[in-house]
Amino acid sequence: MALVNTVRGKVDTSQLGMTLIHEHMRVRSESVFVQFPHLYDEDKEFANAVEQVNKVKDLGVRTICDPTVMELGRDIRFIERIARETDMQIIAATGIYSYHYIAPHFQNRDVDYMADLFVRDIEVGIQNTSIKAGFLKCATDAQGITPDVEKVIRAVARAHKITGVPIMTHSHPGSGTGLKQLDILQEEGVHPSRILIGHTGDTLNMEYILKVLERGSFIGMDRYGITRECTTEDRNKIVVELAKNGYANRMFLSQDYCCTIDWYPERVAKEKFPKWSMSFVLEEIIPELRENGITDQQIQDMMFTNARRWFGGE
Repeated sequence: MALVNTVRGKVDTSQLGMTLIHEHMRVRSESVFVQFPHLYDEDKEFANAVEQVNKVKDLGVRTICDPTVMELGRDIRFIERIARETDMQIIAATGIYSYHYIAPHFQNRDVDYMADLFVRDIEVGIQNTSIKAGFLKCATDAQGITPDVEKVIRAVARAHKITGVPIMTHSHPGSGTGLKQLDILQEEGVHPSRILIGHTGDTLNMEYILKVLERGSFIGMDRYGITRECTTEDRNKIVVELAKNGYANRMFLSQDYCCTIDWYPERVAKEKFPKWSMSFVLEEIIPELRENGITDQQIQDMMFTNARRWFGGE
């Protein structure tokens, strides 16, 4: 087995247990928070996260991967507080979340400069703490591979080559960006078995999904409860079909849930996505998948074993 950095120290991959691969303790606009902090209620945000994490803990979850990085309002001490309060293993990320441009600070420096900062987060600690990141994150949305986005992807790849921690992406299947991300990551020498192309489940285009899988990466069926791109029923159909074709050992189920998110007025997210929560997959989706022929072994792969494999444990 291999060791993984959690926010409370290293654990062996054999200890990960049931894992939610893509959930956020909090997402907020960094610049808005810095300039207008009176808009935010730290105590309420903390309580929201603790409630959600405790709920999935009671349902058997042992580990949560939180891919909140720069531009999503990463606050490592906040994540650590939640982990300690709930006794949950939370694995934090390093990287940059951008659909198009990065800060001038990075525009005017090279890829390796950025990669070195990601390596520091993994080997030394995040935000002047000793809390270390356990995986890398980059994003490509409908805007495609802009020069700034490509710089982040290459920096993530180079940081992976130095540290060995796996890579998770935010992708936009409608634009085919998962394949474009794989092109760059593999060009930089990353083995596809250490790559998770996130949000691959945001499409009904099975041809596209199979092309991603044929490259050898993991895929995230990780936006259950968000119905903007696909209904829950359609997401389930895709998962069932892929599992029946032998791909349960390459899929992750999760929700991309944000215990607090400031992108919308609070009521708007609840109205748009009434089922969205950190426990939706466990409470409703897995029972529905079982009713449609998904086996216990396939659930074991998607919720337990794949995380160990992605982190290099087997």
